[in-house]
Amino acid sequence: MAQGSEPRRPDLADQVWGHLQPADQAWLARLAALAQTAAPQARVALVGGAVRDALLGRTPLDLDVVVDGASVQALAEATGWPLTFHPTYQNATLTLPDGRTADLVQARRETYPVLGANPQPWPGTLEDDLRRRDFGLNALALMVRPKAQPVLLDEVGGLEDLRLRQLRPLYAQSLHEDASRLVRGARLAARLDLQASPALLAQVPQALQLAPRTPRLWAELKLLLQEPRPGRAARCLHTWGAGTLLPGLDLLEALDLWQAEGAQVPWTIYAAVTLAASDHPAGLATRLNLGDRPAALLERARSDRPFAPASPERLLRRLLRPDAYAPLTGRDVVALGVPPGPAVGAALAHLSALRQAGQVCSAAEERAALQTYLGSRP
Repeated sequence: MAQGSEPRRPDLADQVWGHLQPADQAWLARLAALAQTAAPQARVALVGGAVRDALLGRTPLDLDVVVDGASVQALAEATGWPLTFHPTYQNATLTLPDGRTADLVQARRETYPVLGANPQPWPGTLEDDLRRRDFGLNALALMVRPKAQPVLLDEVGGLEDLRLRQLRPLYAQSLHEDASRLVRGARLAARLDLQASPALLAQVPQALQLAPRTPRLWAELKLLLQEPRPGRAARCLHTWGAGTLLPGLDLLEALDLWQAEGAQVPWTIYAAVTLAASDHPAGLATRLNLGDRPAALLERARSDRPFAPASPERLLRRLLRPDAYAPLTGRDVVALGVPPGPAVGAALAHLSALRQAGQVCSAAEERAALQTYLGSRP
């Protein structure tokens, strides 16, 4: 029997089951019954993050289910819920009645004919499917049985990793085959307060070598910028020796601090500061598939246009240019004596030119320059 295979730990199995929402318990039990009706030897297991989170005392929200010995497509269709079927991997994404999604995964093995590219799937067992995963604590499973208590499966020693709160790759070439696992690990470490195992740290140089030809790594970096605290995840990469993957660590951590103090910081600001810190922002934006919004936000923040105090532009400007001030607005110049109408635009254009030339550096200097400007007009 493999290390830790199918331990009889009813206490832990009950803990995982008890952290599931009642509706999720019901449809998982129904799914297991459907599978065994179709094929008596079929097995259905909740795997990965849901099991991990439940054992950490968190309510699982993302549900991944492995099906071994029965057709995923047939089971998905039997639920009667909206679904998308992915024939390459024989997986299905279900839309649950409450609007969440759940993935049904056909048990499989994987090989990597080309490093960094998508893996080649092969039919496999539930145990094979657990062994192909990224980290030990993500390879735990709860086998759901329609007429018996659920069983916790620990095929690779994930319970010990969870006790140590460590991220351990499952084999020596894990990050070499798929460098995106490095960034996924940083996201998990930041979110769940985990540590990198020596085995993970030993594989970082290989992951960095493969990074340029691993598209999924760049997709994971974009997801990192959308984490609750991206600066913490970036700090993990830096600590592990992979800080070159994402520039602007100090700026990202500063944004985390502002969030902790109550500021609303959308992910586009995090993305914008990575572009600001990059030597090749256009290339980075393309690799991360950021779209146009972060670059446009950065351009506005670097301009001398006025923005509301709580706006993303002002927040980003405050971070990138701590000495920046709020320039005078149209309302300000009217209050200082500029007559309404075209003269307002002319006065603002004059002040803008002075700012760009570095001749005014504060709102007080702008007011003085405006008085000089008004006094010089015929």
